[in-house]
Amino acid sequence: MNSALTTANIRDILTRGNWFSGLNDHLQQQLFKLGKQIKLQSGERLFSRGDQPCGLYAVLSGNIRITGTGINGKEAILTLVEAPQWFGEIALFDNQARTHDAMAESSCLLWNIPQNKLTDLLYQHPEYWQDFGKLLTHKLRLAFQLIEDVALLPALPRLARRLLIMGEESDPGNICLSIPQEVLGSMLGISRQTTNQILKELEQKGIIRLARSQIEILDPARLQQIAGNMLSA
Repeated sequence: MNSALTTANIRDILTRGNWFSGLNDHLQQQLFKLGKQIKLQSGERLFSRGDQPCGLYAVLSGNIRITGTGINGKEAILTLVEAPQWFGEIALFDNQARTHDAMAESSCLLWNIPQNKLTDLLYQHPEYWQDFGKLLTHKLRLAFQLIEDVALLPALPRLARRLLIMGEESDPGNICLSIPQEVLGSMLGISRQTTNQILKELEQKGIIRLARSQIEILDPARLQQIAGNMLSA
């Protein structure tokens, strides 16, 4: 999906997401009214660590890679953001520089609400701060869970949990994740060889299906059993 989308297309995509679908009608309408489409080619940078805030983004198609780079130049892949997920909300709250790099992992379309338009909206409707706070705290809960997983879980349940988290806003009957195995392994801090071995075992059990740079979750319930109890606090 590389061409510009109609308003109806955008609404259909965004309302699949848990956060956006939970907003009241007025706020949804404002985010449509104030937003604009941005097209990126694979490998094109959206923003870099240290850049000034440029607003809030939602992925309409493709995916965005969020990374950090150490002083030795080594890149750490934190996550891949897919449709219909939102990102960039940290800078909305503190108006500080971007904390990480964001780059198109594949050709993608984004929906962007510029920073100044968002702050004007929130000045007029301060009651909406709580809605954006929910977006931020959801990410914070996931971050705590992932830190705990790295410290306490073996590779298999850690990988299972990450797949479930990535697929939580997908159609339950069609959970297909666009992610190369080496990227998934980097996100989890495990080797590509170990990642491939675990995925092959899950495929042999009929829990997932592997394709080129894609992972389809066939049996979420069994994957959940492997992952154990997800953090709900």
